[in-house]
Amino acid sequence: MHIHDILTAKASPEVVTVAPDAPVRDLVALLAEHNIGALIVSADGSAVDGIVSERDVVRRLGTDTAVLDLAVRDIMTTDVQTCSGDDDLTDLMRTMTELRVRHLPVVADGRLTGIISIGDVVKHRIGELEFERDQLDHYVHQT
Repeated sequence: MHIHDILTAKASPEVVTVAPDAPVRDLVALLAEHNIGALIVSADGSAVDGIVSERDVVRRLGTDTAVLDLAVRDIMTTDVQTCSGDDDLTDLMRTMTELRVRHLPVVADGRLTGIISIGDVVKHRIGELEFERDQLDHYVHQT
């Protein structure tokens, strides 16, 4: 199973991005509006300049109550691990676990093509397990 298989099953192929100079207040509004946990930071909508998550906001809020007035670039992660649509799902799960990240941008030829979350992976895996269970149940109970 490859990353592109999961991306094609997602409800929306849209990747929401935020500009590095946008205020964190706008970032929080976008996260809430789209009911997501992270955004790709991109000045042009196709290059990955960084990634920023709810965790980044909360961690900064612990030391700086004015975080909502900062620019996204002030709290984003710039050393971004990415993956390719052709990458193996098992490798992706290993990477997410080892790096303790919940979101990875999917990049092809240097351009952002998607984002995959741990939720996407879990949803896919549950679907696989349900299918296997149904197949085994049918095999055991067939007449």
